[in-house]
Amino acid sequence: MKITESDSHYNDLEKMATRELLVHMNAEDHKVPEAIALVIPAIEKLTDAVAQKLSTGGRLFYLGAGTSGRLGIVDASECPPTYGIPHGVVIGLIAGGDTAIRKAVEFAEDDLNQGWEDLQSHMVNDKDVVIGIAASGSTPYVIGALKKCREQGITTGCITCNPGSEVAQHADFPVEVNVGPEFVTGSTRMKSGTAQKLILNMVSTAAMIRLGRVKGNKMVDMQLSNNKLVDRGTRMVMRNTGITDYEEAKALLLQQGSVRKATEAYTAG
Repeated sequence: MKITESDSHYNDLEKMATRELLVHMNAEDHKVPEAIALVIPAIEKLTDAVAQKLSTGGRLFYLGAGTSGRLGIVDASECPPTYGIPHGVVIGLIAGGDTAIRKAVEFAEDDLNQGWEDLQSHMVNDKDVVIGIAASGSTPYVIGALKKCREQGITTGCITCNPGSEVAQHADFPVEVNVGPEFVTGSTRMKSGTAQKLILNMVSTAAMIRLGRVKGNKMVDMQLSNNKLVDRGTRMVMRNTGITDYEEAKALLLQQGSVRKATEAYTAG
């Protein structure tokens, strides 16, 4: 039996008090980062492959169904505002299309060909890297896409919570993290989803740092898409340049469009 489908260590959940439920869930959640620590070498290899592809003009695709697909879309959507990369460099695809982001599309994940068709709609090629996300490791939508990618010489990776799964067989850079049975048997939106989210954070963040999108520990290329970020950017410009007047620093930031460009413009001037 798959680890993700094996019985919970807890039973009679309906008889537990709320506090007891929460304490046990929290105890299970503590196991996730420990499990991830064991597979950091695999995450490192995948991250380096992503950074290499992006550095030479390639793109990163995330591919998944259900929770896995939604997590990929979340990570992809956050890369442009956080690191200032163009939209379309990191792309999240989900079985069932955009409708499935909010509402489950029945049996969409069971189509062995749709994942590859979705990738083809974006003209995926061997400059890109495709990461399949599947807690079970047996999602046809993901397996079919990764298999086809490898046939076409496209670099593949995967994030799964069932070691030895089929999806890993079609990944050049598999990440297989064993978080154990879910608190609610088979509910992979819990520990498995948390593990996938943490690994996605690690891959995209480390890759962006490797690409020079962070200076020191600051997001110098972040998009100025709301007042909070404008304020953060203004204070970063003040620290970087020595400008003491807030409004002057803010004006420079808004004129240049990013902390990096504002800092470089001030230094050059």
